[in-house]
Amino acid sequence: MAKYLAQIIVMGAQVVGRAFARALRQEYAASQAAAEARGRAGQQSAAASSLTGMTLQEAQQILNMATLTPEELQKNYEHLFKVNDKAVGGSFYLQSKVVRAKERLDEELSIQTQDSQPKPPPEQKQQTPET
Repeated sequence: MAKYLAQIIVMGAQVVGRAFARALRQEYAASQAAAEARGRAGQQSAAASSLTGMTLQEAQQILNMATLTPEELQKNYEHLFKVNDKAVGGSFYLQSKVVRAKERLDEELSIQTQDSQPKPPPEQKQQTPET
């Protein structure tokens, strides 16, 4: 009886282990595909996230923004900054989160404007005739 119970446990562990390994491989492949799709802008955005310590999604949640526009960003920032001012009974911690979120979204806006600007054509060297 104990022998059969041990075999069932071992077989169950093998099945779960294989399923976990397969899920891990699929997640890794999906992550690689997403990274390739993001390209250069994604790399810059990831760098901005690591510098500010805040993801784009977190910053948008803090400032209550669905779409990223400079006007809405400034309006929401000013409102939340004033509401969380310590002089009116607000929280300095929340106020600093609002400031960091604005910095992160400002960085994202600058990345987006850099990507939307047309790039100048590469300069071609003129060949001089040899004499």
